[in-house]
Amino acid sequence: MNHYDAIIIGAGFSGLYQLHFLRENLGLNVKILETADNVGGTWFWNRYPGSRCDTESKAYTYYFSKELYEDWNWSERYPTQPEIEKYLNYVCDKLDLRKDIEFQTKVTDLIYDNERKTWTTLTNNKEKFSSKFIISAVGCLSYANMPVIPNKNKFQGEIYHTGDWPKIEPELANKNIGIIGTGSTGIQVIPEVAKLAKKLTVFQRTPNYSVPANNYKLTQNQKNQANIDFHKSKELMFQHRGGHPWTHSHISAKATEVTKRNALYEKAWANGGLSFRDTFSDLSIDADSNLTASQFIINKIKKIIKNPDTAAMLTDFDHPFGSKRPPIDTNYYETFNRKNVDLINIRKDPIKSFKTNGITTEKNDYELEVLIFATGFDALTGTLLNMNIIGDNNISLKNIWQTGPKTNLGLLVPNFPNLFLITGPGSPAVLTNMPRAIEQHVEWIGNCIKYMLKNDYDSIQTTVEAADDWTENVQEAVKDNFFLSAKHSWYLGGNIPGKPKIFIPYAGGLNKYREICDLVAQNDYKGCIFTKTT
Repeated sequence: MNHYDAIIIGAGFSGLYQLHFLRENLGLNVKILETADNVGGTWFWNRYPGSRCDTESKAYTYYFSKELYEDWNWSERYPTQPEIEKYLNYVCDKLDLRKDIEFQTKVTDLIYDNERKTWTTLTNNKEKFSSKFIISAVGCLSYANMPVIPNKNKFQGEIYHTGDWPKIEPELANKNIGIIGTGSTGIQVIPEVAKLAKKLTVFQRTPNYSVPANNYKLTQNQKNQANIDFHKSKELMFQHRGGHPWTHSHISAKATEVTKRNALYEKAWANGGLSFRDTFSDLSIDADSNLTASQFIINKIKKIIKNPDTAAMLTDFDHPFGSKRPPIDTNYYETFNRKNVDLINIRKDPIKSFKTNGITTEKNDYELEVLIFATGFDALTGTLLNMNIIGDNNISLKNIWQTGPKTNLGLLVPNFPNLFLITGPGSPAVLTNMPRAIEQHVEWIGNCIKYMLKNDYDSIQTTVEAADDWTENVQEAVKDNFFLSAKHSWYLGGNIPGKPKIFIPYAGGLNKYREICDLVAQNDYKGCIFTKTT
């Protein structure tokens, strides 16, 4: 059995920086175990046509090293999957991380030995590793959600999931293709597949508000300015509740005169991107203000779509703007004006089963050669719960999370000593610009381990009381906004049958969360129990 100071699970943004931090700052012997055959994490698997980040490239990058930041030149405002994957490979090689990563290795079991104060890690390759620390860097969106449709074996065509797209690009040209899902992924993949397909049938359950990305190629002047603004951007991201490099509006939508309000919306629409949500200060907390944004977007959609029936389906919203993840798009709505694209409302005509050459709904049959699932993920908890994780006193993570995840700060789980979660449930995670949330967690974990080494501590675990208090805090933080009104949202586990319907991430803002985490550390990790060998 190979022994390490720490085992890290996953070689995406989280795992790579955590490896670098522990190795270079603390001198620890660390190993990353990664299921894929290369680095990238989410950006290894999500290689579907149109896959692109919805955070601007200048912000969706590491900021722990100014040298790394300046040495890499992004080509577009919003980076594509291939470019992000290339970037992470560049970081991996620049920092000489690859020698400490074992690829094509899937963790199946994590078992804690209380007597020895060590973890045993088992893999699909029948390997065993022991370590003092386990750090989960599995990502928030890494366990693909494949809905169960009867008679799948009957279908003689091809089936793909956007979250597990093959490395060798499938041949989609001139085929009859179906896509299930119109969330963030569907909104990206649908326009690209429509260009290839003989006929594309989009199966929509829940329409989604989307704002144009307005992507563009970056000029050399823009790249140079980004380097100049490095420290300024970093500070802005620390202050922003979502970790983005712009300031919050302090203007109420409902209190703004109509002409001025519409002018501000038009400006934000033309600029594109996620900053549309920050046009006004109260879009997420005031129903009247939110309605102004929702109606503005609806009017835009109806102006784009030529067919009134299609426009009606695309704007039949059952949730306020921003209560689900608000996508940004490139020609998503325009795609439904194409003659080769049909939109089917499966809320009114649910999918019943597969057939040999397609799928059947309650009212119709659809002939398909390819079916693409853009149905998202079992978010935040799926990957963790699909490992056998056994903590102190033989306690199973699956058992104690049956009614929903319980953590302290999204970082620690009671009864699981020396197990750290990067962007785990109960942290801001998916409500933020992920690299900013990741860097904050990596550094907090690294500094906590440094504190333990300095004080000769063998183990750390959160108290049950601290985890209970934080879990309650997570639920309190979401009460004042509209997240809870979107019942099908994956923020609530609403996309997974049988999953507890509770709000999973912390909605109080990354800026506030950072302050809370810093205060915990400054108070000798209040709410945690340390042990040392006597």
